[in-house]
Amino acid sequence: MEALGLRPDGIYIDATLGGGGHTRAIAEALGNSGHLYSIDQDCEAIARVTATDNFTPIHGNFRYLENYTDYFGVTGRVDGILADLGVSFHHFDDASRGFSFRADGPLDMRMNPAAKRTAADIVANADEAELARLFRIYGEIRQASRLARALVAARTSNPVTTTARLAEVASKFVNPAREKKELAQVFQALRIVVNGEMDALEAFLEQTVRVLRPGGHLAVITYHSLEDRMVKNFMRTGRTDGELEKDIFGRSSSPLRPLSSKAIVPDVAEIESNPRSRSAKLRAAVKISPSNE
Repeated sequence: MEALGLRPDGIYIDATLGGGGHTRAIAEALGNSGHLYSIDQDCEAIARVTATDNFTPIHGNFRYLENYTDYFGVTGRVDGILADLGVSFHHFDDASRGFSFRADGPLDMRMNPAAKRTAADIVANADEAELARLFRIYGEIRQASRLARALVAARTSNPVTTTARLAEVASKFVNPAREKKELAQVFQALRIVVNGEMDALEAFLEQTVRVLRPGGHLAVITYHSLEDRMVKNFMRTGRTDGELEKDIFGRSSSPLRPLSSKAIVPDVAEIESNPRSRSAKLRAAVKISPSNE
């Protein structure tokens, strides 16, 4: 909340409504003249909240951020944007959504239940090379090639359509001392591909600069290195690849100024009280006003 620089009369966007924790905290800080827009692609998340005079829920993907702000007439006027990336914890706890290996369920992983392609579809139809690539890039799995080969072999005799079946095959290629972490990385890789998360994040970040007013704040919480690297690059340079653009005189500039040199991470006490926070990193930046560029 501090990273957003909340003002009672400000316009704010919670780009990832989820369980509603951040939305609730922002809404409680706003006065009657403030307004909060909260976005989520999961119809279950939207169904849990109700629109009010100063709160508007939006059923959609944050990759279309600017479409929504154009529609509501707030593009270039937003005081703060928050994104808490990844999957809401109630999704992990709901076996029917297929996000976790901790309970058996359908191998689904769709954040938007109306989307067509599930994780089971990818495992069933992707070739060995594609499976290896996605596990290597999005899960950082050391034995990505061997895992891909095993999945292709396994699906010919017994389709991999449940979380338990995927965990059964994948467990042979993880370090027993790090089994939970590495299985989580296998599931993470499929989830990222199913939901197009990296493409959506890149599109979202690029739009935030146009949506924010000068002096507006952007705060993003990430949970794995791929997300964090992209957010860090963007806040430092205004580009997700980290390349600073230069004008005709060779001068470099960024539309954002990071509010701290390092990511904010949970302390020991927070991790003890909420173990799921252990991998979270918060980065925040302010949009530079024209006079300060």
